[in-house]
Amino acid sequence: MSAEAKIRDEICRTAKSMFDRGLTHGSTGNLSARLEDGWLLTPTGSTLGSLDPSRLSKLDWNGRLVSGDPPSKENFLHLAMYEERAKANAVAGAVVHLHSTHSVAVSVLEDIDAEDVLPPITAYYVMRIGSLPLVPYYAPGDLELANAVRRFAGRHHAVLLANHGPVVAGASLQSAADAIEELEETAKLFLLLQGRRLRVLTGEQIRTLRARPKP
Repeated sequence: MSAEAKIRDEICRTAKSMFDRGLTHGSTGNLSARLEDGWLLTPTGSTLGSLDPSRLSKLDWNGRLVSGDPPSKENFLHLAMYEERAKANAVAGAVVHLHSTHSVAVSVLEDIDAEDVLPPITAYYVMRIGSLPLVPYYAPGDLELANAVRRFAGRHHAVLLANHGPVVAGASLQSAADAIEELEETAKLFLLLQGRRLRVLTGEQIRTLRARPKP
């Protein structure tokens, strides 16, 4: 099996696992992964639970469709993450965008910190996400959303789109998937703890965690 065929299969397996576990629903969410000669993206209107590896959209680095079905209309979000992470010398191997319930719920709260949406509740959140800025709301498909994401992506591998959902880049598809799932679980914890006093990690604890290799 070629390297590209393996990545195609990995995208479909990962997407189905996320769909089956309720991390996204209907035809929402999209996954992409870098290739040697471009990148793969889930097609527009597709359901993550039933993707066909042979029909994934293959694009070049100008965002042009090379083969496969038409790409997700949110392809520009992925391209913005790839380009800005590369400029920051943190080349992304994959990007995952979901409409995961708890993360979206947090994104609509009025009193969250737009510079860092979730508090450092757990060690794994700090190691896999770090800080999470809130990107202002734009309608799905609006190219201004890509420009808004670009303003954050050079400094953050994870962002939360207001009234929309998270976008996370990773060195590999597995690392991006692990990170976005950690984000969703932390959002769930945060909502469960609303109205309670929190004992979050201290600055020293966070510095120690950030000095360790990422899980």
